[in-house]
Amino acid sequence: MSDEKNVNSRALRLGVAGPVGTGKSSVIAAICRRMRDEFQIGVITNDIYTDEDARFLKSVGVLPEERIRAVETGSCPHTAIRDDVTMNLIAVEDMERDFAPLDIVLVESGGDNLTATFSPALVDAQLFVLDVAGGGDVARKGGPGISGADLLVINKIDLGEHVDVDVDRMVADAEKARDGGPVLPLSRKRPETVEKLCDWVRGMHHTYAAGGHTPKDPGPMAPHHHAHDDHDHSHSHSHD
Repeated sequence: MSDEKNVNSRALRLGVAGPVGTGKSSVIAAICRRMRDEFQIGVITNDIYTDEDARFLKSVGVLPEERIRAVETGSCPHTAIRDDVTMNLIAVEDMERDFAPLDIVLVESGGDNLTATFSPALVDAQLFVLDVAGGGDVARKGGPGISGADLLVINKIDLGEHVDVDVDRMVADAEKARDGGPVLPLSRKRPETVEKLCDWVRGMHHTYAAGGHTPKDPGPMAPHHHAHDDHDHSHSHSHD
C-alpha cells in the first residue's frame, strides 16, 4: 500500500455471503491470492459447528494461517452476520488489533439462502455469490441478498454449458433484479474475470479509505416459512 493518508484508518470490512456451495470460500481465496502482495488482508469465516472453511483456506496457502480465523456460530448463519454480530465483531476487532495495520478484513458468512445480508454494524460493504449450477432462474427470483449487496457475483460461469444455463441471460436477469447494480460473471479458470473482481475490491477500498463510502443496510431478512412433514401447518418468522 502507498503511504497516502487515509481518512478511514481501520481496515475495510468486506462481507461475502451466499447459499451453500456457490463458492464463497473460492472467491475469498481468489481475492487473497491475487491481492496479498498489494494489501494486508485478514479473513474471518463462519460455520455453524465446524471450522471447515477456515481449514480450506489455510490448506491452499492463500494467506499466513494466523490471518485466517474461524467463528463457530452454533445457530442459523444469518444470525451471526445480521441479528447479533457480537461474535464476528469481536473476531474482526481482534484480527485488526493483532495484525495492525490491516487494509482489508474479509468476513465469510456460513451458507444461507437468498435473503442473507450483513449488518452494516459488522461490514462496510458486502458481495453476494450465486453460481450457475444452482440454476439459471435463481438470479431473477431476487431477495435482499441479491438486490441489496454492493456487488453480485455469478460464479462458476465455465459450467454454464454443462448444466444447461444461459450465462448471458442469467447475468441480464441479475442486472434487472438489481436495477442495474453491478453484476460480475466469474470463473477461477478465467483470469480476466478474477482480475475484474480484484479491480472492484481495489475500487471499494480506495473509496472507503478516502471516506467516500457509506455502508448501506440491504434490509432485514425476509419472512420465511418452515413446513413440517408430520403436521398440516407451517409457521413463519421475520428477523427485524
